Amino acid sequence: MSRPRRDPDLVRPYVRTGGRTRPSTDVRLESVVFAATGNHPQLHTDGRRLLALFAGSRGGGLAVAEIAAELALPPSAIRILVADLIGLGLMTLAQGRDDERPPASLIERVLHGLRRSV
Repeated sequence: MSRPRRDPDLVRPYVRTGGRTRPSTDVRLESVVFAATGNHPQLHTDGRRLLALFAGSRGGGLAVAEIAAELALPPSAIRILVADLIGLGLMTLAQGRDDERPPASLIERVLHGLRRSV
């Protein structure tokens, strides 16, 4: 008897993060990250999906909020997954000055949009 296929989108966030609720690195929704290129078959499905967003990209970074929206996953889980990939050396966090941060009103609008989409 064959096992039914499971939809990866139906996996609960705490399973995706190994039960963790906080990222190991300070990763915020407005943080911009850059990813390593290439194939990384040793990664779990979510890690491969996340890195695939950068494949063939324009060479720019993506905000963590954009990644969450694109993958339709909770931002809290994406923050942890991004921190994991940073720890593995597969992503880097853009370093900006505090005066380059977007205004809080923009971040709040992004957050509200993400909550509506999930």
